Amino acid sequence: MEQPPYSELSKGSFLIASPEIDAGIYFRSVILICEHTPSGSFGLIINKPVSIDLPEDLINLKNQANPHVGIRAGGPNQPNQMMLLHSSEALAEQALKICDGVYLGGDIQFLQQAINDSNGPNLLLCFGFTGWESGQLEREFLSGNWFLAPGSARHVFETPSEKVWQTVLREMGGKYATLSMIPEDLSLN
Repeated sequence: MEQPPYSELSKGSFLIASPEIDAGIYFRSVILICEHTPSGSFGLIINKPVSIDLPEDLINLKNQANPHVGIRAGGPNQPNQMMLLHSSEALAEQALKICDGVYLGGDIQFLQQAINDSNGPNLLLCFGFTGWESGQLEREFLSGNWFLAPGSARHVFETPSEKVWQTVLREMGGKYATLSMIPEDLSLN
């Protein structure tokens, strides 16, 4: 698969960190682009789990019935802000469809009900986000910092977070599949 042109940067696409990004929160990150316009872009990192204490009176994860709840570091901007990715089509008026089977948004009542429903939707509570000002993402893409792939609910919700980067690259095929086999710690090579 050839790298798509930057003109295909769009809502619902994955940004996959290139091996050139070798440290920090973006190391081997996969970002779901949630909005991309001429004035800027924002996305959520989907493969960086984070352990965080949440106020139990607001969100009680200790007694959750839904087995499909994850918590992620969505990015370095406003890390105290929570954004909700989910698979429920029931909130059409409250949620923004990002790609097939992935929605952004919802209120606290929806979140509490979904957490307590053993057959509830997939949920990712993302703390913080990643943002780019006008033209910045395009420049980073053209300089080789990011690869681009179609987003998928399967990778957002089902692929284990520690395998998302390698799996998406492998599925892209060709040189990307080869890159997916690079060890995290090159000193082990």
